[in-house]
Amino acid sequence: MYKTTEIASSEIVSDNPVHQRLLFPYIEAAKMVSGDLLEIGCGTGRGVAVLAPSVTNYTGVDKNEPLMTKLTAEYPSFKFIDMFLPPLKGIADNTFDYIVTFQVIEHIEDDLAFIKEAHRVLKPGGKLILTTVNRKYSLSRNPWHVREYLADELKNLILKVFPTIQTRGIHGNPKVMAYYEENKRSVEKITRFDIFNLQYRLPRWMLQIPYDIANRMSRDIIQKSDGKLVSDITWQDYFINDDAENCFDFFYIATK
Repeated sequence: MYKTTEIASSEIVSDNPVHQRLLFPYIEAAKMVSGDLLEIGCGTGRGVAVLAPSVTNYTGVDKNEPLMTKLTAEYPSFKFIDMFLPPLKGIADNTFDYIVTFQVIEHIEDDLAFIKEAHRVLKPGGKLILTTVNRKYSLSRNPWHVREYLADELKNLILKVFPTIQTRGIHGNPKVMAYYEENKRSVEKITRFDIFNLQYRLPRWMLQIPYDIANRMSRDIIQKSDGKLVSDITWQDYFINDDAENCFDFFYIATK
């Protein structure tokens, strides 16, 4: 069955660098979280097993009933809720010690309401750990995303609701940067045909399937030309520091 590039698969070799990049924040968050945890946008459950040993209770929400049913069967002691969000319907105020939400906010139409709901369901002193892509390092328009942010744009959005925030960024070592540059060249080979800049002029829905096909093509090209570069990248090739301006993904921690 065809798998969209928007959900990087651990089973597709050409997706490996992206899968490892998405796995990395879970490993970092597992060092920080405890108590009652909510994951907003748990998706395929990529990070559930990573987070589970650190917390007392885990709740995951996402808009995908088959996936939520599957994850409930795999993790019967955890709670999974099929939910279109925001809002976080049926979840009481001041419920969770931590919220993690990784690569989700860029898909949300009302991003301010999303942040407000996260704040509402956190206990006083609770923390929101949020990642999303840095628009500065995007190689093309991603039509699956409602919007992407620069560092201060995301910081200022969150500070409309939360009193304090720690702004950090996810970076890659030379191996990851070599993959990024190779991917950049591959994308440029495809986008050079877009002489009318249609990727930024057409509505998102018209571009989603062509984008996905081109993205899969690009990843496969890199895999065929340098399979070792693709397969050798692990989560350990990513790291976090305080440079949120020049990172692949923001890693922001907001405290209620």
